[in-house]
Amino acid sequence: MTALSQNPAPAAPSQTPAPGVRHARNRVIGAPSDEGSLHPKARASTISLPPLQLGPLTIDVPVVLAPMAGITNTAFRRLCREYGGGLYVSEMVTARALVERNPESMRIIHHDPDETPRSVQVYSVDPVTTRDAVRMLVEEDHADHIDLNFGCPVPKVTKNGGGSALPWKIDLFASIVAATVREASKKNIPVTVKMRRGIDEDHLTYLEAGRRAVDLGVAAVALHGRTMQQHYSGQANWDSIARLRESLPAEVPVLGNGDIWSAEHAIAMVEHTGVNGVVIGRGCQGRPWLFGDLQNAFTGSTERYRPSLGDVADSFYRHAELLVDTFGGDEAKALRDIRKHVAWYFKGYPVGGELRASLAQVMDLAMLEDLLSQLDCDTPYPGADVEGPRGRAGSPKRPHLPQGWLDSQELNERQRELIKAAELDVSGG
Repeated sequence: MTALSQNPAPAAPSQTPAPGVRHARNRVIGAPSDEGSLHPKARASTISLPPLQLGPLTIDVPVVLAPMAGITNTAFRRLCREYGGGLYVSEMVTARALVERNPESMRIIHHDPDETPRSVQVYSVDPVTTRDAVRMLVEEDHADHIDLNFGCPVPKVTKNGGGSALPWKIDLFASIVAATVREASKKNIPVTVKMRRGIDEDHLTYLEAGRRAVDLGVAAVALHGRTMQQHYSGQANWDSIARLRESLPAEVPVLGNGDIWSAEHAIAMVEHTGVNGVVIGRGCQGRPWLFGDLQNAFTGSTERYRPSLGDVADSFYRHAELLVDTFGGDEAKALRDIRKHVAWYFKGYPVGGELRASLAQVMDLAMLEDLLSQLDCDTPYPGADVEGPRGRAGSPKRPHLPQGWLDSQELNERQRELIKAAELDVSGG
């Protein structure tokens, strides 16, 4: 077929692709547009950043893939790794589900044999459950790095006091961090935290939480420059990220997250905030080659991936193949999973509505191959139309919190009982 190249194209500089891996063929020099961004523009086309040091781990390219529910599974992590270096974090897994050995959670913490370091993000609202879950990860050798989720804004998480709601209860936050660091330190496994600025502009938590986390021994702190109330709307506040960097010891890495849609945005964030690395979330949805761009930008190269429609089709099909492996050969499940990626991959490309709809209902690899063969693979990179924000930003949302949560930064007895009962037994969202 014409849509899927049979010859692997060259990888990003200093990357060695796995045999048979297809990569975007068309790369040109030049910065993307800043459509959708009012942040400062990058002053340089490259920036030199040293490797990210997390305890005993050295991450050569200081870029972190943010955990995203239903997105950052083994398949997507492998696809991104084929383009560039960095730290690739699994989907969020809940402490309770780990302790109970929920089959889906055990799948989530699975890593390919060649995936190192193995990075797992844990969500919890209870220090005891956290301790038990981390102890299991450590004693059974499931992880080389553990990240703690204090940034999720989803109502089903925050209404129970978890995610971005939790740092407001600073002693509870500290107890969970302390329990994790204590257990992880038994095997010299570094712990990091990812958080938001706070619940809203009147209840900011990031500075106090960042300082407490560092005092308790975390290896790095990542900040998404939005509040829970913002959800994914508006702009990330890069000034807050800069303020956090200034407030913490220089030897502790601070990572910035929010509104990084291109390598140029990453450079601009580093220039503006002084962070030691960046965390990439929605910006890589449908664009796994962004990690190649980021590696280039941080290692002195101005080369950027500019995939033709045929290149995008190759990557999309490769993603589907990897999902089949991830789901144990269950082709039907894998193809159901790839459907949500259609809009992201083909954003800005001239793909008709009827074909897009068919791709979003694909049943198996044979059907996918047939549909992709209908594309005009020579269609060049469209430029600004494919750049900028991905997914639905939505609008600010009223914070969903336990009753009386904001009355005090200390837990009352009723809230303590709520926390004990609120540990989610599902993972990935």
